[in-house]
Amino acid sequence: MIHRFILNEVSYFGPGARKELPGVVANLGKTKALVVTDPGLVKFGVTAQVTAELDKAGLPYEVFSDVKPNPTVSNVNAGLEAFRKAGADYIIAVGGGSSIDTSKAIGIVINNPEFADIVSLEGVAPTKNKSVPIIALPTTAGTAAETTINYVIIDEVNKKKMVCVDPNDIPAVAIIDAELMYSLPAGLTAATGMDALTHAIEGYITRGAWALSDMFEIEAIRMIAENLPVAVEHPSDAKARDGMAVAQYVAGMAFSNVGLGLVHGMAHPMGSLFDIPHGVANALLLPTIMEWNMPACVEKYGNIARAMGVDTDGMTAEQAAQAACDAVKALSIKVGIPQHLSELGIKAEDIPALAAQALADVCTPGNPKDVTLEDITALYTKVL
Repeated sequence: MIHRFILNEVSYFGPGARKELPGVVANLGKTKALVVTDPGLVKFGVTAQVTAELDKAGLPYEVFSDVKPNPTVSNVNAGLEAFRKAGADYIIAVGGGSSIDTSKAIGIVINNPEFADIVSLEGVAPTKNKSVPIIALPTTAGTAAETTINYVIIDEVNKKKMVCVDPNDIPAVAIIDAELMYSLPAGLTAATGMDALTHAIEGYITRGAWALSDMFEIEAIRMIAENLPVAVEHPSDAKARDGMAVAQYVAGMAFSNVGLGLVHGMAHPMGSLFDIPHGVANALLLPTIMEWNMPACVEKYGNIARAMGVDTDGMTAEQAAQAACDAVKALSIKVGIPQHLSELGIKAEDIPALAAQALADVCTPGNPKDVTLEDITALYTKVL
């Protein structure tokens, strides 16, 4: 079997790595940036930590901050207008998955105008040209959007999340600077960190997993288990913040190339229909779906348990597998993730619409165990 692995052209890591930005821009040979970010990051001065480096170097840019959590087709269209009006020729994405995903859609359409109808990008779009160069600086340790070939945009008309998969959208450069994450509140740190853990676990057990992806994902699981509780409880702990920043990137390197599974398939409609943050949706679903998948993943679950610090000596393979599920649930509870859909305003009568979208989601076929509409309905009901 032939495997493909796509990564950024270059990435920079470490607290203060944003200081590399002027040199990166010089290497790209571009003239004016559109800085794509969100209003909260502008308000709390995080975006300014990045634009200050551009100001010091005298590099021109304009800021577009009309990006919301769970970005929409309207956000993308507004960004396209801002890019053209600014006369920009590259993008600096500052934010979590929402800002970076919006940037990817903008960059793809600018260089592939035949996809100007944003909904045409859903699935594996046959674009011909690479995106406008994107320099991505994540401000959350979760989505790994800065190193993936995926992005997610909400189609407001059909009320669904479009998962777009396109090797042409990967940012040219990723700058992983944990200092941009220091002001992240505990709740968002927890949700994005559990999102990263979901990526690592689903990327480890997905049907497309293989030796190279397994190597990255199991290390990401170990790093997240070690660093996430500290980052939530002690937000100023630089070591934990940097550990999470690197761990989520490592998880993204792999899952971007091998796919995900049912957790993401069921989380996406929770975002499109109820605007629930993606990390919260993933984290709530993960332990229950892990238990359901366990018969197909016993050996790998034992490895997950050990990566999370569980001593499995004397356990059977099945006991070690269950220990992995228990460890994930314990971590979820420890960092304050809601455990029931009802806590998020979802009712029993909402489940059929959620289940129908989840079955059709592009991530669901990657699940290690075959799944039916009835299975999905039962799983939503179990966590109601």
